[in-house]
Amino acid sequence: MHEAVFIKQNAEKWKIYEHTPAITPDDVAERFIIITDDLAYAKTFYPKSKTTDYLNKLAAGFHQDIYKNKKENINRIFLFWKFELPLLFKKHHKQLLYSFLFFVTFFLMGLLSAKYDKTFVSLILGDDYVNMTSANIAKGDPFGVYKNGDSFAMLYAIAKNNLYVTVLNFVSGIFCALGTLYILLSNGLMLGAFEYLFISKGLGLQSTLVIWIHGTLEISTVIIAGSAGLVLGKSMLFPTTFSRVVSIKKGAADGMKIIVGILPIVVVAAIFESFVTRHTEMPVWLSAGILLVSFLFITWYVIFYPLYLHHKISSSSIKDNEPEN
Repeated sequence: MHEAVFIKQNAEKWKIYEHTPAITPDDVAERFIIITDDLAYAKTFYPKSKTTDYLNKLAAGFHQDIYKNKKENINRIFLFWKFELPLLFKKHHKQLLYSFLFFVTFFLMGLLSAKYDKTFVSLILGDDYVNMTSANIAKGDPFGVYKNGDSFAMLYAIAKNNLYVTVLNFVSGIFCALGTLYILLSNGLMLGAFEYLFISKGLGLQSTLVIWIHGTLEISTVIIAGSAGLVLGKSMLFPTTFSRVVSIKKGAADGMKIIVGILPIVVVAAIFESFVTRHTEMPVWLSAGILLVSFLFITWYVIFYPLYLHHKISSSSIKDNEPEN
């Protein structure tokens, strides 16, 4: 896009932002996000232009409004989860969908492979785990593995492993997304084999009510981290109008923000697995309720709230650009 066209499309909006004070903190945050997007575009295509200097000053003004004191520095964390992260989810919904479809495909592959190949479960999960689970089932305590050991030690080990896998899932995207696909494949096959182990024993529903207490959040973060890896891989393979270096930097920045944003969810899933899942005899309504609330939270925060927020900001931007009568 020529600079003159870019200015013509946005000049009225910039004037309003410059001369009309924002009414609420939410308005300031919305304007800041929009201006920084415009600034990023200008820096890429018109790096030495007066337009870029102007947008930089305008963005700096909003930055000062948001971070002008210590209290608002604390609010910065809140604004990240309220605005920035959901908008990133919206921006990369396509990669999120691809990650979900890949994972479901690999999960079904693991499930069917376990059904038709009796050695597959042991191959994926290991003989020791299969034998231990079979022994627990024979004792009438199929999910006894979650009751072994100290809860705090279990939390540390699980959180450490899951945080590592989450970050690795993203970083592996640098290999043209192939590394991310491999991690989705290995996790999908493992989950499929794991589920079939219980289904084959007539414990499919019970395993869902117990294991997915933590699994809903845990598997969701695997898929979301996979989408961050696909964002990184896409930035390398398809730089579009940007140079490949600029594209990779933008993809890495977006992916890293997604990963940082979901780390608390990874920890919460580990807390559930360490302290809640072990209570395998809890009432069905309670385990189903935890599972349902986790599922509703993920779908709301990752899918529906980003769509709502994007629509709200887009409508506000259009309204700001409408000429006054």
